[in-house]
Amino acid sequence: MNTNMQKVIHNGKDRNMSDQIKKGLEKNKKTNILEFIKKNKLLSAVILIYGILLIAAPDKGLLSLKNSMYYVKEMLMVMPAIFILTLIIDAWVPKELILKSLGEKSGIKGGILSLAFGSLSAGPLYAAFPMCKMLLNKGASIANIVIILSSWAVIKVPMLANEAKFLGVKFMSMRWVLTVISIFVMAYILSKIVKKEDMPIAQAASSKQEEIVSGEIVAIAVKKHYCIGCGMCEDLAPKNFEINGKKAIVKNEKINDGDQMTKIKEIIDKCPVKAIYLK
Repeated sequence: MNTNMQKVIHNGKDRNMSDQIKKGLEKNKKTNILEFIKKNKLLSAVILIYGILLIAAPDKGLLSLKNSMYYVKEMLMVMPAIFILTLIIDAWVPKELILKSLGEKSGIKGGILSLAFGSLSAGPLYAAFPMCKMLLNKGASIANIVIILSSWAVIKVPMLANEAKFLGVKFMSMRWVLTVISIFVMAYILSKIVKKEDMPIAQAASSKQEEIVSGEIVAIAVKKHYCIGCGMCEDLAPKNFEINGKKAIVKNEKINDGDQMTKIKEIIDKCPVKAIYLK
């Protein structure tokens, strides 16, 4: 009898534990869903709109979904190549060259280079965004980024050729002239209104500095697939870096001092392939 009672009690405890586990899993699912919605508000809104459209007007909803999938497939075909090209430029084009060619002090030369870069580029406009983010990180001015994006969008060479074919050379030429003037005016105005400090990349960098000031620890890391083993980091900060197997490795990754942070930031700027970063 006692044995049967123990079995009943044991089974009851198992059921209670099973119920608690199920409740915990359900709670975690709800929490994960809420976190996903908070982090991806735009995507969540789009999914909601598609859901409502599929319920209210299934035919139109399916047609919209089909059109959207066409663009998703296009992005999946284009974006990997763009990301690879961005990584190559990020790794092999020195920051000093970007600053000189497209930076704040590049002047009219930087504007012309930006116009040429945008006009001669291929691919849809969304392919320009990761490229422009990388150029901003390496010192390009906001004005020149505006010129690149605008020329990429409306005065690409293949577009101008088709425009001349269907609407005439005079129409194309006059539109090109007026568009270029508008782009430069817009770039100037936007550079006065929007500063790099307002942008996410600058806020991320400043947050690293704030962590140092507040006493929190920031760590150094090396992208080994970028590193060419030049030894510059080891020469400037032997306590933090050393060359091993023709690659830089981090000996002491923690930074908890403002002066040390200044030195590391100098090394990050001087690294020819931008292999060193803060995490």
